[in-house]
Amino acid sequence: MDQIVISGGARLNGVIPISGAKNSALKLMAAALLSDEPLTLTNMPHLADTRFMAGLMETLGVRIEWVKEASVASFHAPEIASTIAPYDLVRKMRASFNVLGPLLARVGHATVSLPGGCAIGARPVNLHLKAFEAMGADIHIERGYVKAAALRGLKGAEISFPFVSVGATEHAMLAATLADGVTVLSNAAQEPEIGDLAACLNAMGADVRGAGTATIEIHGKTRLGGATHHVIADRIEAGTYAIAAAAAGGKVFLKGARADDLQALIGFLTDAGATVATSVEGIEVARGPGRLSPVSFDTAPHPGFPTDLQAQAMALLTTADGDSVIRETIFENRFMHAPELARLGADISVRGAEAQVRGVPTLFGAPVMATDLRASVSLVIAGLMAEGVTRIARVYHLDRGFERLEAKLAACGGQVKRTKDGAPEPATEDAA
Repeated sequence: MDQIVISGGARLNGVIPISGAKNSALKLMAAALLSDEPLTLTNMPHLADTRFMAGLMETLGVRIEWVKEASVASFHAPEIASTIAPYDLVRKMRASFNVLGPLLARVGHATVSLPGGCAIGARPVNLHLKAFEAMGADIHIERGYVKAAALRGLKGAEISFPFVSVGATEHAMLAATLADGVTVLSNAAQEPEIGDLAACLNAMGADVRGAGTATIEIHGKTRLGGATHHVIADRIEAGTYAIAAAAAGGKVFLKGARADDLQALIGFLTDAGATVATSVEGIEVARGPGRLSPVSFDTAPHPGFPTDLQAQAMALLTTADGDSVIRETIFENRFMHAPELARLGADISVRGAEAQVRGVPTLFGAPVMATDLRASVSLVIAGLMAEGVTRIARVYHLDRGFERLEAKLAACGGQVKRTKDGAPEPATEDAA
């Protein structure tokens, strides 16, 4: 099994191109099921998660042409060959559950495995199912599968979410594009990926209004066509490398990063003592010598601080000059990286949904283990900061959401390598 081995202490200087957004691409792929014409996605990230999703869609009858070197993929579903998404495929990635709505809207029925829980919490899909019921679908759960039917078609409805849910908002949007009438989503999520999905659906002929606000209105159409759509830059990848630059020191330009999507993070980095400059081309993050300042924050739905950057921010704060408090308000069980950071010398106390990070002068390399996608990259950041060698196991988590991570960091001077179990560690003097 692969591992990531890091010789800490090297500063980062250079340019990192930001890939297409994983969390957007997965839902855009599902949108291809809504039309019998091709949907072409440019700036398409090649990741474990997008490969999993492509495998599932092929079983449903989608023809896929993917030029990975050019980051372009075409998805064509002239006919739906199957309306069943089995457990063995859905369990690999929760986002694959989002084929349910498009299948239901286009064909009138679908059988999709429940995705189950995950490492960062249960993340139930009840809001998704209630939205479909509001649109007239009959929903039954049998032996771990959702069986949904709307043989006379979905109907427009007014749907008010009891709390903000990105997944439920996106899933309801997908289904509502082919519903008969107008669907209004209240208390909708406002993440940039919502706007990206709406732009793609509208390019396919849908009528989605208000994406990016708390109220989204979808005027249903009888059919959608094909389109070409450019996937937005991944704000979580951009934020991760921004934090890495601030943590390791140096100056890094994040090419293609969108400052408007990262205002909460930019404020966090500025408060910590990093220098951030923004332009239409991207974001530059720089940090000189000396310790950063402590910063306390709560995670929150967009435009608040993203939960998907919480672990990375915690890694940065482990060597700040003082104490920081982090409150996780989105997912339970999302401090599992704290014990692994402690193996590197971090001083972190977790109590429920709150973590207190007491800054230490330095971290020290050690063997650690990734527990989920964002936790794994927090350990990479900590390894860049630490003295000596850090070896990270179970890095298949990283491959789910970061494209060519080692190459991007190495191009900026980071001493980061992928090895097999038992491979020799790089000499620590390489990190000069």
